Amino acid sequence: MKFEPFALGAESDIEDLYEVAVLGRPVVLPAQVKKDLKNCRKAMMAYVARSGAVYGINTGFGELASRMIPGQDCRQLQVNLVRSHACGVGEPFSDAQARGLLFLRANELARGHSGVRPEVLEVMAQCLNKGVIPYVPSRGSVGASGDLAPSAHSALVLLGEGRARLAGSKDWLPGAQVLKKAGIAPLELHEKEGLALINGTQAMQSVGGLALMNALKVWNAATLAAAMSVEALKASTGPFIEEIHALKPHNGQIETAKMMEDLLRNSEIRDSHLEDDTRVQDSYSLRCIPQVHGAVRDTIENSIKTVVTEMGSSTDNPLVVWKKTDGSFSDLYTVSGGNFHGQAISMAFDFACSGMVTLGNISERRVFQLITDPTKILPPFLTSRSGLESGWMILQYTAAAIASENKTYATPASADSIPTSGNKEDFVSMGMWAAHKLNLAINNAAYIVAIELMAAAQGIDFHRPLKPGDGTGEAYKKLRKLVPETKGDVSLAEGIEKVRAAILDGTFLFI
Repeated sequence: MKFEPFALGAESDIEDLYEVAVLGRPVVLPAQVKKDLKNCRKAMMAYVARSGAVYGINTGFGELASRMIPGQDCRQLQVNLVRSHACGVGEPFSDAQARGLLFLRANELARGHSGVRPEVLEVMAQCLNKGVIPYVPSRGSVGASGDLAPSAHSALVLLGEGRARLAGSKDWLPGAQVLKKAGIAPLELHEKEGLALINGTQAMQSVGGLALMNALKVWNAATLAAAMSVEALKASTGPFIEEIHALKPHNGQIETAKMMEDLLRNSEIRDSHLEDDTRVQDSYSLRCIPQVHGAVRDTIENSIKTVVTEMGSSTDNPLVVWKKTDGSFSDLYTVSGGNFHGQAISMAFDFACSGMVTLGNISERRVFQLITDPTKILPPFLTSRSGLESGWMILQYTAAAIASENKTYATPASADSIPTSGNKEDFVSMGMWAAHKLNLAINNAAYIVAIELMAAAQGIDFHRPLKPGDGTGEAYKKLRKLVPETKGDVSLAEGIEKVRAAILDGTFLFI
C-alpha cells in the first residue's frame, strides 16, 4: 500500500497514527519546518544566555530543578537524563506501539515548542522510514512529567544505545548495531534535547490511540454479531424502528438502530417471526442493543476526540512560546507548566475501557441466550443431540470468564495517584496504565464477540432453508470461511482465535 509521506509538524489523527505505526507510511521533514526549527533554536539559546537559570537546559530536573549546571556540562546533562530515566520493566511495546511513540513525539517536536534542532527530527524520521523499532518496556510511566521511562528507552536508540530491531526481525540487538545496519548516524544531544525527547504524553497516546482504532473494529463486529443473534433467536425487530429512537436521540443509539435495520434487511428468518409468539418482549440484551451499543459508540468517539486533541498539543516542559507569528521568534521565551500531565487522556481511556467492558458484558449475555434459549427456538447448547453431546455449552463459560476478567479493568486508573520525584510531582494521572488496560479490555471483548459471532452463525444454521438478511448474510459467509459449521462435539478453540484475529484486522467492519 502506497501513501503520501506524512509531513512532520502537521495536524494528525488516529488514522495517521495507524498508517505510520502499523502500515509503514513514511514521514518527511518539510524544508520550512527545518528553517523554523533552526530560527526557534537560535532564539531560544539567546533567551537562555540572557535569562540565567532555565529549567531543563542549565538546571537539574524534578526535585533537583534548583541545581545549576555549568555550561560545559549541559549537553552531558541531557545524555545523563535519558540514560537514568530508561528504567522501564515488563514486556515491550508492540512494534506498532513503539513506532507510534516515535512518530507522535517527532510530530510534536516539529511544531517548534520544544526548541530542538532539526537534526533531532531527521534522525527520528530516518528511524521511522527505515524500520528501526526501539525496545520500549511497557511499565514504568505514571502518566505525568510525560511518559518518562518508556520515552527514554525510545530516545536511547536514537543515541545508538539501548536495544532495537529492524522491522521484520525478531532479534533485539544493541541500538548502535541496528542504527549501523539501517545506515543512520547516532544523534548527539545538545541542550534541552534529551528532556524534549522524553517529556510528553506520546507513549500513552500511541498505546491508547491504536487501541481505540481496534475498539471501533470490535464495536462494529459486536453490532453485527448482535444482529445475527437477533436472527438466530427470531427476536423482534420492533425495538430498532426509527420512530422510537427519535424520542431518545443520542447519536450512537440512532446510528446503531439504523445499522441493525440495514443488516437485517430482507431477512427471511426475521420475517418468519410468528404473530402468535408468546414472547411479549425480548430480553434486554436483544431489545436494548441500540441503547447499549450506541452508548459505547459515543464513548469511543468522545475518547478519540480527546486523544486527537492531545495529539495536536505540545506536551513538553518547559515550553518555548512566542506571540509574534512573523517567523522571527523575536519575543520568544520559555515557561514551565504542566502540559505533560496525562489526566485528560487517562480519563478518556478509562471511559472507553468501561465502554468496552460493557460491550463484552452484553455480548456474553447474548451468547447465553443463544446456547440456553428458554423459548426453545434453538436446541439446547446448539446441538440436536444434547445429552450425548455437550455442544456449545462451554463456550459460554469461556465468554463468562473473559467478561469477569474484563470487569477488573473497569476500575479507573485515573482515580489513582502516587507522588513521585520527592513529592515535587505530587499528583499524577496513571494514564499509561489506563491505556494498557483499555488495550487489554478491547482484546478480551474481541474474544467474547468472536464467540457470539460463531454461536449466532450456528443458530442461523438451524433455520435453513430460510435466508439471513443482506448484511448478516454477508457476515455469515465471511464467518463460515473461517469456521465451518460443526456437526457433533469438536474443539472450537482454534476457531475462536481465527475469528478474533479477523475482528481485529477489520474483516467484520461494515460501517
